Formats: sequence, structure tokens, C-alpha cells
Amino acid sequence: MKPTITQINQRYKSAKARKDTWESVYEDCYRFALPNRNLYEGYYEGGVVGQNKMADVFDSTAIDSTQRFANRIQSGLFPPQTNWCRLEPGNDIPDEQKVEVQRILDIYSDKMFSLIRSSNFDLAMGEFLLDLAVGTGVMLIQPGDELHPIRFTSIPMYLVCFEEGSHGKVENVYRKMKCRAEQIKVMYPDATLNSTLTDMIKDNPIGEVDLLESTVKDLETGIYHYQLCFMKEKYELLHRKLKSSPWVISRYMKAAGEVHGRGPLTVAIPDIKTLNKVKELLLKNASLAIAGVYTAADDGVLNPNTVVLKPGAIIPVARNGGAQGASLVPLTRSGDPQLSQIVIDQLQMSIKKILLDESIPRDDMSARSATEIQQRIQELAQNLGSAFGRLISETMNPIIRRTLTIMDEQGLIEMPLKVNGLEVKVKPVSPIAMSQNQNDVSNVMQFAQIIAQLGPEGQTALKAGQVADYIADKLGIPAELINTAEERAALLQEAAMMAQQAAQQQAMMEQGQEPQAPQEDQQELPME
Repeated sequence: MKPTITQINQRYKSAKARKDTWESVYEDCYRFALPNRNLYEGYYEGGVVGQNKMADVFDSTAIDSTQRFANRIQSGLFPPQTNWCRLEPGNDIPDEQKVEVQRILDIYSDKMFSLIRSSNFDLAMGEFLLDLAVGTGVMLIQPGDELHPIRFTSIPMYLVCFEEGSHGKVENVYRKMKCRAEQIKVMYPDATLNSTLTDMIKDNPIGEVDLLESTVKDLETGIYHYQLCFMKEKYELLHRKLKSSPWVISRYMKAAGEVHGRGPLTVAIPDIKTLNKVKELLLKNASLAIAGVYTAADDGVLNPNTVVLKPGAIIPVARNGGAQGASLVPLTRSGDPQLSQIVIDQLQMSIKKILLDESIPRDDMSARSATEIQQRIQELAQNLGSAFGRLISETMNPIIRRTLTIMDEQGLIEMPLKVNGLEVKVKPVSPIAMSQNQNDVSNVMQFAQIIAQLGPEGQTALKAGQVADYIADKLGIPAELINTAEERAALLQEAAMMAQQAAQQQAMMEQGQEPQAPQEDQQELPME
């Protein structure tokens, strides 16, 4: 059943109230690590555009490491211009049919990634992962036009609040948004405007309108109700029934009982704030050291309320030592710059470690070998830990599911095609996922080498035919390069026949007889 505007408003307020408890945590993360993406400081008051958001930042370590974190996750899980996942037959498909089904699914995969690569996915994913470093990434996937059938949009986390379903997955999403009156029909061609909005488009087309966008799942039918409401007058502009949610919302990690995510920045924020303060004090001390502060002899008495410590300041005092003393004496500088630098170095190392910006060898060194690159990828996979599984279930799978749904609606593929169901499943083939698969392959090959030294009895322990299929699956080899069961049987039969013929020829040669030519090559000679 479609929710009413009153129900939508109640759901939105409840979800927003839960999210508001996170505002202080998220705001600190954006303020010091993603200042240019910070919308918490007066977005709806118009205080964001053109605002100087770097005034309170004295150290750029967190900013740089957060960008590196996003880049590493993207290159490890969603590398640009590559197929980072694969559609595979489900468990209900018989083994003898899987190779043929896989060939069909590979065609689907190539077509799907051709559309993804021609879209703005890489740009949107980069912004998405920056928000994920804070805790929660939000992406909106909508149908496009003929040139770009799919459109990906990274939505700032500040603008979105959501509700979880019964199994801990995000189901209902709400977005409060601003747009110019003239943009409504462009963004939503099927929207129905009331008289207020119609008049506003005529009289004040650049005037801003506050809208509430909601996506609520019908638990009985599984359909998503997508609604756009003009909350000032409680008017519904449009209503769509969707087969899949257009929202992809991923949490980096999540504590039990919480809805919103916690990213590595929430762990590193104490070190980030401390580093920023230490850096500020060190810079102030450096400016005092450069310009100096002096004391000057004066007949009066020192008044602490009038003392201003700034570079080049002169403090009047009663005397500068001795009977007469010097007229002008530099003030002894306090603090230990070396100790401050030690503290800064330790804090910077801690921040980089938390944000996965720590590897051996360093990124800025000379060209690396394949072994070094593989070692770096394995290190990243180990550091991600449980976050890797959540990225697959809450990011990769929903993106593929939504993309296939849009392709079906536009007639680009033939459905039904189930994702992670009985017919089809999604398998990551990104560098991080493949690093673990390569370890599995190495274990199998090591086992094969060991049993090869155990004689005939040891060699019988390994199913050679299935080993090839296992390795091909782990390495993501295209199905078109793998022979079917029928083709393998024919090749084995041919090899057996050739081996038999070779044995016969060898036996004839040992008996001193001329080997006979193959039957097809024998020709009858004419009689003279």
C-alpha cells in the first residue's frame, strides 16, 4: 500500500531524529578530513557555496589520507575500465549445463559493463567512497537517456536519512532536497504540478523549492513506492512503482543496534583533532621565533592585562636586569620544537595507519614489480577485514541488481535474470577478491606438487579434471575459453586413439617392420 504524505512525513522525522544524534561525530570528520564536502555548516541557510572551509585546518594529513583511502578501495574493488564482477550460474543449475550458461552470462556481463563504463560511474564511486570513509556512502541509480542509459549520482550523506528492514538492510530512504522551480519538470518529466508551483515557474523560475523524496518498500508485494512531495502544501508531485530500490546505501562498519555506519575517520578523529591543534601551536611558536618578542625597560609597572604575545610585540617592564639593564631584550622563547615534531610524526603515522595509507613499499617509490603489487593488494584485503564483506553485500550486489533492472526495463537484456538467486549469482573478480583466489590456487598447486612425489598412490588423490575447472573459476577465466564436457570427452577419445596408434607403430618398429601410414592417408597405387 502506498504511504500517505502524513505517513511519509512521520517516517522522515523519525529517521532524521535518529540521524541527528550522529551530527557532532560526522561534522568533526567532515570539518577536518573532508572540509570541501562538509554540508553541516548551514546548507539550508545558504552558507555553503563559495565558503572558505579550510580556515580551521592546519594539517592536511587527514585530507590526503582520506583521498588515498577512497582511491585504494576503488582501485581494489571497482577499478575503472575493467569488469570488477562476474555473473555466474546459481547452485540449482546442473553441472553439465554450467559452462554453456556461463557463456551466455559472460555476454550479459560484457554488455552491462559496457554501459557502466560509458556512464559516470567512476566519478560517482569516487565521491561515494569519500563519504564511506566517514561512515555511510549514498548513491542514487536512475535510468538515463539513449546516450547514457544509466545515471549514477553520489548524494551527500547529510541530505539523506533512512530506515533498516527486519534483516538489517536499508529499505526506506528519505531525502530533503532543494531545487529551482524551473528544474522540477526537467528532473521529473512525469511530475504533476499544482497551481502554486506552476505560478512560481512563471513568476520566479529561479526561486528555490523544498521537496521531500521518499522510497518506501511494500513488505507484502516487495515493490518500492517512489514519491516526490511538496511538503509546504503537502502535495504529491509524482508516484512511481519500482521493482528495485534506486538507492545504494553502504555502511563501512556498523555497531550492533545502530543504523548509521562508522568509518575509519570516526576512529581517527581524536588523533586528527590533536594533530591539528599541535600543528597550530607549533606554527604559532614558529612565527614567534621568526619575528621575536621583546621586553623594553619602562618606568612603570608591568600590567599582565596589557601584554599581547604576538610576533614583533614589545612588552614594557620595570627593568631588564641589573642596575640599569639593556633598553631592549628579546624574550626567552619557551617550548621544544623537536618534541612537538616527534608528537606530530607519531600522530601522522597513526592517522595513515587507520586510513589504510600505510604500505611497504611506499606508493611514491620507483616502479614496482608484479610481486610487490600483489603484496600491496593482499595487505589491503587483510586490513579491510569484515568491511570487505559489507562492501560486497551493501555496495556491489545492489549496484549490479539495480543496473540489470534498468537494462531490463529498457529492453537491453532478456529477463528473468535473478541476482544472487537460484539462477544467477554475482562473483567479485576485482583485484582484492582475486588476491584471495590466487592464494587458493597456490594452495592447490602446492598440494599437487607434494602428491606428485608420493608415487602412483599419492597421485590418485587429486581429481585432475576438476582441478582445471576449480582454477579457472578462481582466476575468472571466461567460459568461452573452456571446453564443455562433450568437447573434453571428444578430445580425450582422440588423444587415446592417437596414443594407441603411436604404440602400434612403436611396436612394429621394434619388430623391424615398416610402420603403416594412417588409414586416411593410404592411396591405391595404379597397376603398370
